[in-house]
Order: sequence, then C-alpha cells, then structure tokens
Amino acid sequence: MIAKFDAVLFDCDGVLVDSERITNGVLRDMLEELGWKLTAQECMHIFLGKAVKDERALIETHTGQPLTEDWLVRFRERRNVGLMHGVQPIRNAVECVALIHERFAGRIACASGADRFKVELQLDKCGLMPYFKGRIFSGHEMPRSKPAPDVYLAAAAGLGVDARRCAVVEDTVPGVTAGVAAGATVFGYSPAEAGHDVPQALRRAGAAGIFTDMAQLPALLE
Repeated sequence: MIAKFDAVLFDCDGVLVDSERITNGVLRDMLEELGWKLTAQECMHIFLGKAVKDERALIETHTGQPLTEDWLVRFRERRNVGLMHGVQPIRNAVECVALIHERFAGRIACASGADRFKVELQLDKCGLMPYFKGRIFSGHEMPRSKPAPDVYLAAAAGLGVDARRCAVVEDTVPGVTAGVAAGATVFGYSPAEAGHDVPQALRRAGAAGIFTDMAQLPALLE
C-alpha cells in the first residue's frame, strides 16, 4: 500500500501549544497603551494567525503613532515572559506528535509564522522539542510569512519531500491559505470551544478536513 503522505508539517500556536490567549492578551494591553482599545475577542479576531510586524500599517492607522522596532522588541519580551509562565501543550498534542513522529520515521516539522525564539521556547516548555529539533521553520526567516506558502515550502524542502506529498495541520485561515498555496493537503484543527464559525472559515480557505481533538489526527493521516 502506498502511503498517502510523505511528511507532516505542523503549525505551532493553537495546534501544538495553547498560546494564543497569552500572546493576544499582551498585544491587546500594549495596543491599549498606544490608544487603540480592543476587547480580547476583537484582538483575537484581527490578529489570530498573523505576525504582528506584518500588521504595522493597520496598527499605525488605529493608534496614530509609528510602530517602532523598540515597541516590537518590548512586545516580544512581555509576550515571552507570559509564555514562559503560562503556556501549555494543546490537549493530546504531545501524544499525537509522538505517534506521528514514530509512524513517519521523524519526517515531521514545525512551520510557524512566529519568530524562532518564541517557537523554540514553547516547544521546549511543552515537552515537544525532542520531536522537532532541527526541523523548525520560522516565517520571520522567510521572504514572506503566512498566508504566503514560503514557510511550508521551506519545511518540505528541509525534509527532502515534495510539498504536494505533505499533510499540513493548521488552525487559522492564514495558515490554511499558506498550506494550500504550497500544494499540501491541509487538515484544520478546530476544538469545540473555537465556535461554530471557525470550521466553516477553515473549509472555505481550503482545508480538506476538520477535526476537533488532536487524538483524531493520526487516523486522518492514514
């Protein structure tokens, strides 16, 4: 029997680690300090799945102030402190990754839109680094971040496989868009607490299937 996929490429935030509320909480607080007041839900809706640095024009429009490199550095510092103290793995993610890592003989990678320091901090904190060490790809190091396909194309190339023979695991529209643009088959992770609109949005972006628990993923890849 011919295997359906040669490799599995995972997003990080919201797929492997439960970090989105921590990061967006820090972002919301710092935007309010600049004069842009958002609820936690509004901030999540606007920025989920996007690199803050790529939203410079939007932030400057709403705050009336230039988004400086110093501000971005302070944001990352405060974010990292919050993650260090509070980030946890997504439910069943560690067990799921261990099984897939074994099944695919190590041909898995983490392809995130976040900066490398954040990704490595989170994977290490959540016990996932042994499965991804040496196979971590950051959108900050690519010509374009998600929703462009660059980070997924780089991850596939780094594993020595065709992106069209890869499964991608994502939880946001920009991420699904990136995986589809790379030619991969994308599976959308959408836990029940994400709400009814999220699965529909992921499907519209091109997700081939939706699942609600990381424990379900190994069977979907067969």
